[in-house]
Amino acid sequence: MKAMILAAGKGERMRPLTLASPKPLLEAGGKPLIVHHIERLRNAGFTDIVINTAYLGIKIQAALGMGQALGVNIQYSHEGATGLETAGGMQRARPLLGTQPFLLVNADVWTDYPFDKLPNRLEGLAHLVMVDNPEHNPSGDFSLQGALISNQGLRMLTYSGIAIIAPDLLKDAPSGTLKLAPLLRRAADESYVTGEHHKGTWDDIGTPERLMQLNARFL
Repeated sequence: MKAMILAAGKGERMRPLTLASPKPLLEAGGKPLIVHHIERLRNAGFTDIVINTAYLGIKIQAALGMGQALGVNIQYSHEGATGLETAGGMQRARPLLGTQPFLLVNADVWTDYPFDKLPNRLEGLAHLVMVDNPEHNPSGDFSLQGALISNQGLRMLTYSGIAIIAPDLLKDAPSGTLKLAPLLRRAADESYVTGEHHKGTWDDIGTPERLMQLNARFL
C-alpha cells in the first residue's frame, strides 16, 4: 500500500517559524516533523510515499530528495503556491497513488499510532483514526457507532489526520481546490466510512507553542 503525506499547507498559525521554512521541515527532537513520519512509515512497511507540496515545496524536495537516504521511494505532487486543500491535493496526486486504497497522514501531527495496525482491506470508502478531542477542537468531528463513522452521536471524536482512503471516494469530485470533510460526511451518511479510536499519543503541531511543548518532551 502506498502512503501520502499531506505537506502543502502554508502553516500560517506557525508564523514566524514558517516565513522561511515549510511547516513539515520544522524540527522536533532535532529532526524534521516529516522525517519522523517517513521513518515510522518505513518501519511499518510503507516504502512508496507520495508527498504533496505547495508553499515552499521546493525546500521539502531539496531536503528529502527521492527518499533513498531514508530507505523509501518518494514521489512529489506539486500544487503551485497556494495548495488545493486535502481532497484537491489527493485528486491531483491520483496518477501517482494508483487505483488501490492508500494511507493518508497529515505532516503536522505527532502520534505513536502504529501504522502497521491499519486494516489491509478497506470496507467502504475510508477508514479514519479518531482521537479524543483536543482543546482546540472541543466539539469533535465525527462519532463512532461500533465500527462505523457517523456525523452525529453522543460522544464526538476528532479526526486525527490518519486514514485509509479508497480512490473511489474522489470518483465524482471535481479537480481544483476541494476540502476532504464534505466527501467524508457524505460517505458516512451512506455507511461507507469505518473508524477506530486511538487512545495513545496524538498532537496537532499547529502552533509554535505546541512545537515547543513537543521539543520539551524530547528533552
